[in-house]
Amino acid sequence: MDINNKNIVITGAASGIGLSLLTAISQKYNANIVATDLNAFDHSIPPNVHIHQGDISTQEGVDALFDFALEKMGSIDLFVANAGFAYYEQTEQEDWQHIDRIYRCNTFSPIYSSHKMARLNQDREYGMLITASFMGIFSLPGYSLYSSTKAALLSWADAYRREKDDKGQIMMLCPVATKTHFFDTTAPVPWPSQTADQVTQAAIKGVLANKHRIYPSKLSVLTLFLNWVFPLVMPIYKGMEQFKFKGWLKSRQSVEAKS
Repeated sequence: MDINNKNIVITGAASGIGLSLLTAISQKYNANIVATDLNAFDHSIPPNVHIHQGDISTQEGVDALFDFALEKMGSIDLFVANAGFAYYEQTEQEDWQHIDRIYRCNTFSPIYSSHKMARLNQDREYGMLITASFMGIFSLPGYSLYSSTKAALLSWADAYRREKDDKGQIMMLCPVATKTHFFDTTAPVPWPSQTADQVTQAAIKGVLANKHRIYPSKLSVLTLFLNWVFPLVMPIYKGMEQFKFKGWLKSRQSVEAKS
């Protein structure tokens, strides 16, 4: 779908991939944008961008965002469901709230937003760009909950496209580990990795081409092919990431023992 002269909403827009998308679209395209985030924006804002701060992990938060966007722009042509977060952990005990928190933000919110976009644009073309993850295809140790939230999104999108009967495009962005504040922890960054700007370039090209799945990393596409030809590729790779995870756990336990 075309981005020029469109009304666009971007969630998780104060940093990382969301900020990169906001910057690129606002500078290169004649679009009206509502940018939202849980955190405050500390960057200069172009005149064609309306800032909204709120929590999109609740129904009330998403409804408020839609109301704000419709008030400012009148309609929404493209909704970029980018907000999300991850745990890097070893799950040691049951915690319903812990699970609920990540699913509400990473999974429930994009799906609910898609349903709202469908109702809002019954006879119009519209787009949903949803940030999933390559971990939704190949999960990694330490990211079991995060991987499952993204796998759920990909599975939902594959079925939902065939259920709905409208002019909407559901486009799933599947980046590998991205060098942003998302990984500003003591946790090791999975290999391979890429920059937010690289993800943004691929995302925009994918939206313009109405791609169902967008893979910003060429290595991820190669991995899909190699794993199809040589099914041992991913078990070996996951074993390497498991080794890194065990090393991280050991170092963390050592630090905790000294404190």
